[in-house]
Amino acid sequence: MEIKLGRLLIGRTLKTDELKDEKFNVFWGLPILSSDPISSVAYAGEEILLVLVSVLGIMSYKYMFYASLCIVFLMCLLVFSYRQTIDNYPNGGGAYIVAKDNLGTIPGLTAGASLTIDYILTVAVSTSAGTAAITSAFPSLLPHKISITLAMILLLTIGNLRGIRESSKIFGIPTYFFVISVLAMIVVGIVKVDIFGYMPKPLYEIPKATGDITILLFLRAFASGCTALTGIEAVSNGIPSFKDPAQKNAKKVLGLLAFVVLVIFGGLSYLATLYHAVPNPDQTVISQIAIQVFGQGAVMYYVIQATTAIILIMAANTAFAGLPLLLALMAKDGFMPRQFTKRGKRLGFSNGIIVLAIMASVLVILFRGETHLLLPLYAVGVFISFTLSQTGMLTRWFKIKEKGWRHKAFINGLGALVTFVTVIIIGITKFIHGAWIVCILMPVIVITMMKIKHHYGLVAEQLKLDIHEKPKCIDFSEQKRYVIIPIDTLNKSFLKALNYARTISDNIIIFHVSVDDVATAKLIKKWEEYGLGIPIVVKKSPYRNIVGPLVKFIESEEYAAGPMDTVTVVMPQFVVAKWWGNILHNQTSLFIKTMLLRRRNIAMVTIPYIIEE
Repeated sequence: MEIKLGRLLIGRTLKTDELKDEKFNVFWGLPILSSDPISSVAYAGEEILLVLVSVLGIMSYKYMFYASLCIVFLMCLLVFSYRQTIDNYPNGGGAYIVAKDNLGTIPGLTAGASLTIDYILTVAVSTSAGTAAITSAFPSLLPHKISITLAMILLLTIGNLRGIRESSKIFGIPTYFFVISVLAMIVVGIVKVDIFGYMPKPLYEIPKATGDITILLFLRAFASGCTALTGIEAVSNGIPSFKDPAQKNAKKVLGLLAFVVLVIFGGLSYLATLYHAVPNPDQTVISQIAIQVFGQGAVMYYVIQATTAIILIMAANTAFAGLPLLLALMAKDGFMPRQFTKRGKRLGFSNGIIVLAIMASVLVILFRGETHLLLPLYAVGVFISFTLSQTGMLTRWFKIKEKGWRHKAFINGLGALVTFVTVIIIGITKFIHGAWIVCILMPVIVITMMKIKHHYGLVAEQLKLDIHEKPKCIDFSEQKRYVIIPIDTLNKSFLKALNYARTISDNIIIFHVSVDDVATAKLIKKWEEYGLGIPIVVKKSPYRNIVGPLVKFIESEEYAAGPMDTVTVVMPQFVVAKWWGNILHNQTSLFIKTMLLRRRNIAMVTIPYIIEE
């Protein structure tokens, strides 16, 4: 039943040589790897207005448009910069690989940590924003927003576990629907006002101005809107996910991404200035604009809301495409657990997908699914990775000085400068609102990755076998082999272990730890009735400790095993068919194995006995 359910949800297991078919072309790569920045336009403008409107009132729409232009300029700069990254790093990895290769290990790990945080936040923010779009259209669902968000993360996880090819079809089409429907709203909204002379009336009262524009206020608004740029690095991270020619296809997707975001973000910002949408906790800005353009009950209004909700959810797919690959690259270098390098049934990095889903779900619960609470944490990490990536590429050009390196260095140098200034702006303006959490988390993650690398290095050093190192000459004819079989109850499971032990040695010791005199007496009587002629060694344990007496007995000189002899502990263990059956048993054998595995002079053998149900 469990296998059938898994196959229904995830699909059949793919062969390794089918990996070449599990890659994107340009058509499917655009919506999957670009859904995050494309979807960010749905709330980036709202975040700018949220900063401005309470201070500037009606004038906030003018400066919102200016802030949007600055963000579009920064996006174009990043796109040009990442094109150069794609040309020089065809195996993906983005900021992590670029920074590690050109700036050193710590900057590389810092970039990796910042991207990891950003990807996790992408899932939490995008699904929470998608839920906000749904509850704007159906306010009765507001009390259930956390449950709705978690359900969305679960669906995204299952979709991505099905593999690249299937997830691209599942999640790609809604992105195109969103682009088409929003472009239709932009065109209709502009024509309605500029050509037919429609005079929009705000759905909510615009607050009165309480101050004037200042550099600090504008920078705060700019920093809030920079969430529109998250996800741009995913294309350079995911080059191996493209069909050949992978680099050429990745650059095409990056160019199309810039064009789509430019048109939609610029168009929605212009509509906001025309229709004077006011940020409201119960209804998103894009929902207000759609009502004014198409009408409250119009079919297109619900189309806009539905496609907006879906694209915001799909934006999380950028993280599901990017983070597992990034974790696999870092794991390959030894900075993350090696389990992240393993491909699952559908040839995706399943462990990375599952960990991403769990971490994002925890964030949603902790921050109650509130987009405004999550967003201050959002842009800091990604802009740190932007800065490290641009600085790394700048360093590379100065090192290799290939033909035309000066203009390439200028692009990356300008990108490094602008993104560094943006990091400072975001860090200062968002610090007290939650960015401080990221500032603490990043060093913790970097230190953890260094510890993991140190552990793997230590293990490798101890296991290293020199090519000239020969096995020691041991006279095995003089060596004795002792087998110890712990016994609690004389049953079929123990008998199977005993039969195995008799195939490897004649020196068998049956060992029993007595914690109940009556039970021990019954065991000895039953053993004598069985009549195998092997005595039982019984040790009392007044404190009911099972493992301690066994370890003490093995390490003592009480039996004839010498320092060069082999001691094998054969553990009988029954295996239940249902997973929940393990909960009903005390798992004593597991605890014994855990303790004995630390002893260098002991070999462990587990003999399973399957219990059918």
